[in-house]
Amino acid sequence: MKHQQHSLFVDLQAYQLHVRQLTPLQPAIAPVLYLHGAVENGRIFYSYTGKGLAGYLADQGFVGYAADFAGRGMSQPSLDTGLQQSQQQLICQDIPALIEYVYAQHQQPIIIVCHSWGGVVAAASLARFPHLLDKVKAKICFGTKRVIKGRSLERLLKINLIWNKLAPWLGQRLGYVPAKRWRFGADNEPLQFLRDTIAWINGAPFVDCCDNFDYQQACLAASWPAIWHFAAKKDRVLGHPDDVLAFINEASQQQARFSLLGKQYGYSQDYDHISMLTHPAANKEHFSDLVQWLKNLYQRNL
Repeated sequence: MKHQQHSLFVDLQAYQLHVRQLTPLQPAIAPVLYLHGAVENGRIFYSYTGKGLAGYLADQGFVGYAADFAGRGMSQPSLDTGLQQSQQQLICQDIPALIEYVYAQHQQPIIIVCHSWGGVVAAASLARFPHLLDKVKAKICFGTKRVIKGRSLERLLKINLIWNKLAPWLGQRLGYVPAKRWRFGADNEPLQFLRDTIAWINGAPFVDCCDNFDYQQACLAASWPAIWHFAAKKDRVLGHPDDVLAFINEASQQQARFSLLGKQYGYSQDYDHISMLTHPAANKEHFSDLVQWLKNLYQRNL
């Protein structure tokens, strides 16, 4: 392991967001902010032993900041204290605060790396607050979709039954969604945040659930940074390649680079929604490609 790790906290008054900093032992090339998806936390990007994308990039010279959203991971307080968070709160307060925090540490444009739903809320935040785009050098998304269009038995189970019905039912009784206990996620989820995602996942327009701000229209005017979207061949529901491509178009990111991680495209694995970030083979495949792309991006502007 060629980096060090320690925990930081970003104070947002009502709660503190935990951020795991991964600092390379060599001089840092650029800072990276990691934003996780639903029913998970920042650990999707790192382990304490150095595994994962954030650890790999830190070893290559990119200082990482893996955030836990409110109530998740080591952020305080936890959801079982009654803390709530809406999707709008994340888009309008937390993500801008995290971007500003990381930018302030280095005074240079940052890289944003997202998994799944993290890429949706990040795009919404950047489109709604375009001044933040001046502080972003690149945006990388893994399995990011907004609408899940496919029809399959797996979708019926994971989305129609668990996400749309069981999760809200459990959340109504506990005040939060116990996804970790019920084993349909790596972390729990705020009830209001869950409710806000359901409409979008099922095809509602890309507008805000609270004030009807039109994110799709704002995306049209956004001066997007360099973007790379990854989709996984075996990701049949949560980040289906067709849904990833649909989000790229909806967010007016047609100039984005797109890679489909599967054997027929030259990779050793048919990756899925989680293994695209956790499989050991990723280091020598798309993680390595990503590092070279980022280094080239920064060298062009020296």
